[in-house]
Formats: sequence, C-alpha cells, structure tokens
Amino acid sequence: MSLELHEFLAWILRYVMTIGISDIIDMGIMALVLYRLLLLVRSTKAESLLKGMLVFLIILGASYMFHLNTINYVMSNMVQSGVLALIILFQPEIRRILEQMGSSRKLLGFFSHGEDSNTIEKAIAQTVVACTEMSKSHTGVLMVFERELLLDDLARGGTIVDATVSSELLKNIFFVKSPLHDGAVIVRNGRLFAAGCVLPLSKNENLSRELGTRHRAGIGMSENSDALVVIVSEETGSISVAVGGMLKRHLSPETLDTLLHNDLMPQEDQEEAKPKFQLLASLRTKRGGSEDGE
Repeated sequence: MSLELHEFLAWILRYVMTIGISDIIDMGIMALVLYRLLLLVRSTKAESLLKGMLVFLIILGASYMFHLNTINYVMSNMVQSGVLALIILFQPEIRRILEQMGSSRKLLGFFSHGEDSNTIEKAIAQTVVACTEMSKSHTGVLMVFERELLLDDLARGGTIVDATVSSELLKNIFFVKSPLHDGAVIVRNGRLFAAGCVLPLSKNENLSRELGTRHRAGIGMSENSDALVVIVSEETGSISVAVGGMLKRHLSPETLDTLLHNDLMPQEDQEEAKPKFQLLASLRTKRGGSEDGE
C-alpha cells in the first residue's frame, strides 16, 4: 500500500514539473468558468446535482486509486455516456452563462453609450423621493436598475418608455389603476428604459413564506443578473433592495439613498459626492428638528 502511495506521489511530482505558463493560464480560465458556474447555480436545484457529481467523481477517483476494477469500469462508462445527459440537465444554467457573456456591457463597450453620472444621481434622488411617498401610501413598486448585464429581452416584453426618471412619472406608472402598475420598470443609464416588464420568480425554496410575488420577482431578477432591484411592499409599505439574490428589508429613505449611490455610482463620483451627501443630511436634520419644534 505504501509503495502504491509513493508511486502516486511521484507521478504527481513529475506532472507538476511539466506544468508551463500556458498550462497555468489554461487552469486559471477553467477555474474562473467553474466559479461563475457555481455562482449561477447557487441556491437552485442544480446545486444539489453538482454535489452529487462531486461525490461521483470522488468515488471514481477512489476506485482508480485502490484498484476497484468493477466499480471503476462501470463508473468510467457512465462518465463517457453521461456528457450529453449533463448538457441536458444543465441546459438552463449553460444558456444563462452564454446570455450573460453576450449581453455584458464590457463585451459590448464599443457599441454602448457612456453613463452620465449626473443623470444617474438625479434618477437616484427621484427614486428615493418616489419610493418614500409610495411607501406611505402602500403603493407596490418594482424597479430594476440595470448594470453590466443588459436586459433587452425583459424590456421587449414590456413597454419601451425611454424617459427621464422623475418621481411623478414613477407614481403614475405604479398607480394601482395604471395598466403598467403590476410589472417592473427597468432603469438604464439613469433613464427609465421600459415599464410593465415581467420578471423571473426566484427558485429559492428557503425564502420566507411572508414574501409575496413582488419580492420573489425582485429576488429572482437579482439571482439571474447583476441588477439592483428596489421593492416597495403593497401590504406593509416597507422598502427593500434585492442584490445578488439577497434581500435587504425595512430600509429607511436615507439607507435606500446610500445603497443606490454605493452600488450604482462610479467610485470616483462617490468620493466627489460625499460632501454633498453630508450637507443634505445636515439640512434634513435641521429641518427635522425645526419641524419637531413647531
């Protein structure tokens, strides 16, 4: 047994000595692809399937190492004939990866317009105002802020608006008798790009049962893209933000403003805007104190 282990370690050492720069690049790319795949299937049914595959590969390696010939023969044949089955099983995840690769702003940077930080900042300010007012009136809101990944497919399913973001426009869209109030709006480059869009629901079975369709759609959108989603509950008036499949609930207007600036504004613009935010915060504090005094 010790002899076989010594031969195995010697084989590993000989293999390591043959590794070149191209091999390191090759392994780095594969590691990145596998990492992105794991991020995509996280909290989905495919996650359990991947765990099962990992156990299968461990058993296959053990059967080869300890000369379990029958098990190794059966499992090796299963691997050879199972590639097509894996492609079929992971078809949704593979499709999602290809869609994200093709719709990335970085990939299409030569064909897209640059983002105007002033436009984005105004859109954030108007969003905070609108969400604050609609929170008080218990008006349901679902806003998707597009980032690197383009959401053209979802936008085509709704109504293209392409208008400046304003609190009045948002309140009109989400007014309960508006024909577009049940769908989501998509904000692109600080402009209201589309309204009445249908979002994919989250497949996470661990979500709280008290979350309704609007919250599940917001979380599902954040799971399937890098978008930031703002949600206002129609039942409670609570403001929430979904990012990366995670939901931040019961946010104050100030916290919402901070989150939107941190996630949507370029880093250099955040640094320049800090004095402005501090001034606005002090003015709000003074105004709140005078109103309390009155």
